[in-house]
Amino acid sequence: MEWLTLGGMLQTIRIGQKASTAGHSRTAVRRPDGLFWIGGILDGKPVEIRDYLFSDIWTIYEDEESAEWIPFREELEHKEREMIENQFMDERLRK
Repeated sequence: MEWLTLGGMLQTIRIGQKASTAGHSRTAVRRPDGLFWIGGILDGKPVEIRDYLFSDIWTIYEDEESAEWIPFREELEHKEREMIENQFMDERLRK
């Protein structure tokens, strides 16, 4: 099991995957429209970057519920890469 800081988790998590802190006190899922809490009083709400999250360690995993998002993963990741490449090229042209 690989543990990640918040930044590492955000960089690594893929569509449909879940991320939990140690002891599963916080769990989130990455969907095509963002990162959302699972369970607790914030269930279904978008994850907001708050100070306490910077001190958590996270692990990423998939389960049965993750399977519904996998078909979207490749297409969305392709679009994300394309958008990043376009932004990079625009910046290079400006300089």
